[in-house]
Amino acid sequence: MSSAVSPLAPTDVPDMPPIAGVKLATAAAGIRYKNRTDVLLALLDPGTTVAGVFTLSKCPSAPVEWCRAKLKGGKARALVVNSGNANAFTGKTGKQSTALTAAIAAKAVGCKQDEIFLASTGVIGEPLDATKFDGVLEGLAGTATPEDWMGAARAIMTTDTFPKVATATVKLGKAKVTINGMAKGAGMIAPDMATMLSFIFTDAPITAPALQALLKAGVEDTFNAVTIDGDTSTSDTLLAFATGAAAAKGAPKISRISDPNAKAFVKAFNAVLADLAEQVARDGEGARKLVEIIVEGAKSKPSARRIAMSIANSPLVKTAIAGEDANWGRVVMAVGKAGEPADRDKLSISFNGIRVASKGARDPSYDEAEVSEAMKAQKVQIKVALGLGKGRDRVLTCDLTKEYVAINGDYRS
Repeated sequence: MSSAVSPLAPTDVPDMPPIAGVKLATAAAGIRYKNRTDVLLALLDPGTTVAGVFTLSKCPSAPVEWCRAKLKGGKARALVVNSGNANAFTGKTGKQSTALTAAIAAKAVGCKQDEIFLASTGVIGEPLDATKFDGVLEGLAGTATPEDWMGAARAIMTTDTFPKVATATVKLGKAKVTINGMAKGAGMIAPDMATMLSFIFTDAPITAPALQALLKAGVEDTFNAVTIDGDTSTSDTLLAFATGAAAAKGAPKISRISDPNAKAFVKAFNAVLADLAEQVARDGEGARKLVEIIVEGAKSKPSARRIAMSIANSPLVKTAIAGEDANWGRVVMAVGKAGEPADRDKLSISFNGIRVASKGARDPSYDEAEVSEAMKAQKVQIKVALGLGKGRDRVLTCDLTKEYVAINGDYRS
């Protein structure tokens, strides 16, 4: 974890209300460092439904494979998360570690191993000593409380500089339901179905299939529209848990996300995802600027997404932004290499609302001093208009600074 908080960190951190059916506890188990909080246990009441989306990496971590297999049951009683070790690329030892962790957790909670969900983040390739959870999880099960959301968010951090949390309260039927979320992620971020690690909790009564459909749809324009460095993690995990406790207050059960009763809930759920996704972009390793890239006038939305990601993942574009240089030539390059329909002579580019290029050339009204001043802002918007169709998309990224190299150059040392 970095000692300096990102200058892009949110200034307003929400108070995280308790959610009926969820209790949290954290501890220092010595997974990689001594005396550092590195384990989170979330206890979930019986009947809690679960959904998840995971990395599409062909080299997934052992916890990702565990969760995929257990998701079929649709029920969860506990979540165990550790930082410091990703338990990825660890062979048979990794699988044994997940099984042992689940067994220890199931005994501590008093449930089946199939109702335990796991996530790990940290160094890849190092064996995870699951015996370190022995005794620790039992203690956490006895001390868990509904309040410690910030402590939980801190426990899952690695190179993050601030804990990432978000919350929303919305009416479902005649009852109020709460949605709380936390996330971690600052590097190795180019999500492909999820983000590094993120966990969403609600007391809404929602079936596992409906929750899965909601989550899968929700990540597309939130977590999947964020990139820090173009590298998709082996450990990407996003899990959602619904305790159903609000049913006692009169909240109707959601069996399909198209249910008219669920409209406000779906909007609030997606807002929590979007909030967390933006916080991940704001905490990009070494970041000093949040970058919003909008591509419009593309042949289709997927085409716009691919072009936007080409721009967002370009080291040349990102370093130019770090240097506060509105180098539209690099944006042109990124558009051209995306492999999507584009017409040089119809292309327009703007930085923070100032058009710098249009119709295949520098804009006639271009003013270097004006643009240079605009590039000093903490948030930079790059808008690309292709003039080919109605496709539009938006992605978030950050600049690429010397600090990114420093953080990743000695990550294991």
